[in-house]
Parts: sequence; C-alpha cells; structure tokens
Amino acid sequence: MSVDAQSTVSLDGQFARELPELATPWQAEPAPDPRLLVLNEPLAAQLGFDPASLRNAEGLGLLIGTALPDGATPVAQGYAGHQFGSYSPRLGDGRALLLGEIADAQGRLRDLHLKGSGRTPFARRGDGLATLGPMLREYLISEAMHALDIPTTRSLAVVATGRQVRRETMLPGAVLTRVASSHLRVGSFQYARAMDNQDLLRRLADHAIARHHPGAAQAQNPYLALFEAVLAAQASLLARWMLVGFIHGVMNTDNMTISGEGIDYGPCAFMDVFDPATVYSSIDEGGRYAYGNQPLVAQWNLARLAEALLPLFHEDQEQAVALAQESLGAFHSKYSAEWLAGMKTKLGLAANLDDDVATALTDELVSLLQEGRVDYTSFFGSLGRAARGDVEPASLMFANPAGFEAWVQRWRALDPDAELMDRSNPVYIPRNHLVEEALAAAVDGDLEPFSKLLAAVGAPFEERPGFERYAAAAPEDFGPYRTFCGT
Repeated sequence: MSVDAQSTVSLDGQFARELPELATPWQAEPAPDPRLLVLNEPLAAQLGFDPASLRNAEGLGLLIGTALPDGATPVAQGYAGHQFGSYSPRLGDGRALLLGEIADAQGRLRDLHLKGSGRTPFARRGDGLATLGPMLREYLISEAMHALDIPTTRSLAVVATGRQVRRETMLPGAVLTRVASSHLRVGSFQYARAMDNQDLLRRLADHAIARHHPGAAQAQNPYLALFEAVLAAQASLLARWMLVGFIHGVMNTDNMTISGEGIDYGPCAFMDVFDPATVYSSIDEGGRYAYGNQPLVAQWNLARLAEALLPLFHEDQEQAVALAQESLGAFHSKYSAEWLAGMKTKLGLAANLDDDVATALTDELVSLLQEGRVDYTSFFGSLGRAARGDVEPASLMFANPAGFEAWVQRWRALDPDAELMDRSNPVYIPRNHLVEEALAAAVDGDLEPFSKLLAAVGAPFEERPGFERYAAAAPEDFGPYRTFCGT
C-alpha cells in the first residue's frame, strides 16, 4: 500500500516568508484529468518521497499543486529581466508556482516548483498553461545535463492535465514539476532594485548568501563577495555548456540563476556540426544567443546583476562602480581557465600541461572542426579511438584530412589518456533529431521513444549495445533545425 505523499513531506515557505514583496500567494489551476507520464523515482527518493505515493491521486495532486500539505504557501515569484537586450521591469512567474522548499536526503534545501500550472497575476496576455512537448523537452534536457555532471535544475515529473491547449493548433496540456537549489535569478535582483527599496535589496542579497554562497557572509564586503561567487559559478557553468556543445537559446537575465544552475530549457539544443555561429532558437533572429556568443552574454548579464547590487557594494556611487568593474573584469579569465581545463580533459591531456601549449593545440583544433563542419560530439568519441592508435575514424570525418592528421601527430606526442577521454566525452547526448522524434511520438500518445532516449542520455559516457542510433550524428536529410519556446 502506498503512503499518502502529503503525509510524508513538509513544504517550507522560506522565500515567501522572508521576501513577501517578491512573492504573490497563488493557487494552481485544477486539471480536468491528471495522468502521470514520467516520474523521476531516484530524485523522488532523494527528496524523501516514497515514489509509489506520487502515483496515486494524492500524489498527483501534489505534483500539479492542487493538493498540498497543510501549511504550504505556494507563490508566484516576481522578477524582472532583459529579454534579448530589452528591459522588462515586471516579468515573474506567469505560468509557474513555487510550491515551497523541501530538504533532501543530505539536508540541502530544494525548491519544488511547477511550470504550466495556470495563469498568475504575472501572466500578462498568456494563458498560463504548458503543452506536453516542451515540458517533456525540459525533463529530458535537465536530466541529461545532470547526467553530464553539469549544474542544473532537475525534473521530478511530467503530468498530463487532460486539457487541450491552444498554440498554433490544439495540443495536449501538461505540468512539469521541477526541483532547483532555488529560483533566484539575476532578474530577481533587477526587480528588487527597480522598487527602490534598499532594505528589500539587502534582504534578498542576505537570503541568496545564506542559501547559496554562505562563505560570502565572512568577507569584508559580503555583497561584493556574493557577486564574485555568482560570477565564478556562472563562468564554470558556461564553460561546461560550451565543452559539450550546448546552446541554451534564451539567455535572458531572468534565465540566469544565482546558484549557478542551468534553468528554463525552452528552445535549447546540442550542437550538431561545429560552428560558433550556430543558432537553433526560432525567436533568436539576430543570433544574440548563438553558441559562440554565450560567454559574452553571460558577462553582460552579470553586469546587469552588478548594476542592481551597486547600492550594497559601497555607499559612494563612484566607488561602487569601480568595485563592480574590477570584479566583473575577472569573468573572462575565470571562464577561459575553466574552458581550457575542460578541453585538456576532453583531449586526455595532463592538467599540468603548459597552458600556452594547450591553448595553441585547442585553437587549431577548433579551427579544423569549424572548417571541416565536423559533428562535435561524434568527433570526440572518435578521437578517443585515435588515442589508442586508430586514427582513421576521426580522420574520415574531415573532407580534407591533411590538416587534422598533422594536428593529431602533435597531439599524440603528448601521450593522451584514452580512459580519461572516455570518462569526459559523452557517447550520448539529446541529439536534435531524436528529441524531435521522441516528442512527436509522445504527443501522439507513444512514450516509448522518449523513454529510450532518456535511458540513453541518463548514462552518457557508457557505450552500450543496442544504443547505436543514439550515438549517431543526424542523418543528412534532417535539414536545418529550429527549436521553439512553446509558450
């Protein structure tokens, strides 16, 4: 007999209690016919749930926010944001709810959060709902990122609502239950700063320090230390994205977390052919968030965070700006160091290899990959075989292999560690053609392709028989690829 999920969990309302100016009490809309489609049982167990308890009627009510434990205080969070460079002072959770915080098995506080739970006061002209495909996409991508050991929000469940949602056509509705270290964003600080309430800004910063960067509290200037901790976390995150060829697609300031976790996987994708100009998002017409632009955009977003925090850096505006500029200037070196260290690992090179040697080698390789229009993920898999002496599979990926073959001789002279490469270069990623295939089948009622793809990307470094198609590059007839936000 399963246990009532509500009786086994307590949802705190710390965010709502400490920052009521940023929290609007709200309730999720009832679902006409809720049906559990995907449940992350290992994550459920980490959060203290009996997974079986989430499969009954009470558990479904918890997963869609309509049957919460006594004392829960669900809220829609307020935040601002620069969207494609244009400032919107009032965005907020238009179709989302923070149900509350829950302690996991290690005692770490985690947000339990919904997407697609209905209109809130922040919804503007939106319907507050979500369709099945985009919610399954976020589930798949977030769990793939977790398996790649990249900091990310997690997905606990996707529940079909039984409601049809109008987009270009009528589509099945769904709710995603999401788990995060928190949902504090750069946009949260922009929102507080726009209120011209320094007490609120300080309380928000104190909340962020306690929740994510407690070491900053001991610094001489805690709020500058908070900014520097966020900057370091984001530099590391962006390097990891770039190393696996991930393109977020909508790097607005409301989609950059204070924790350093990836969040809001809408029109995101993993790069097929290597090209820094790659854009997949249908709404990114100018290429602002192209693959190669992502580190620059991250630094730009962090500059907006610094602007919001200026009153806390120093009471003198000029000195506050000088402190912010000095700290912000460290982003490029931190990102570059993280990326180069990651590339050394991907190439099987010793961590103590001279950085100038490693930089020259990686710069040349990047140029060769771009010139040859080589599939990024497949190449590094083939390079692992080259480290063992079989250069041909990698060489055949280049139309004119002479340049690569000269490069590979210099690389092999450095005695690359093939086993390190195996542990660092994924065999399986959520390849775009397979994602689209799985989502289309799921919308038609067949979850098997989704489940198989999820199983592949859930263990990305382990090559397994029977999963060959999940490691293969996109077929030539797949054509130009575009992803869509789904709102």
